[in-house]
Amino acid sequence: MWSWLRTLWPGSTATDDRGREGEALAERHLRGLGCRILERRHRNRGGELDLVALDGDTIVFVEVKARTSDFAGHPTEAVTLDKRRRLTAAALVYLKRRRWLGRRVRFDVISITWTDDGTPPKLEHFRAAFEPPGFGQMW
Repeated sequence: MWSWLRTLWPGSTATDDRGREGEALAERHLRGLGCRILERRHRNRGGELDLVALDGDTIVFVEVKARTSDFAGHPTEAVTLDKRRRLTAAALVYLKRRRWLGRRVRFDVISITWTDDGTPPKLEHFRAAFEPPGFGQMW
């Protein structure tokens, strides 16, 4: 809601840096599973997609949620119905522009939680985390 405020100050914030670290970690994880990364931080008129990957013949839209603790809840709790709608809209624009509407699609969520004790971050991969909301949303 206040993302416009960040445009007033140049440079990245610690949160932005942590988000990029999380996306890089998620990307390495997906590559380790044999996925091919097609896009990183893709923006279109529908919204933003953190990662777009190819898993076999399935296009995978991946939302990455990185947190420094579970204090405000599990990172996946931030993938609200409204967020799922925006991700679906961005995915639909992405597929339409490439004429890939007939392709198999999946929405995954990867959560990453860092701790202050120096242990490696905890990565959780939720395959097929949600279906596109709404009637006939993807088609």
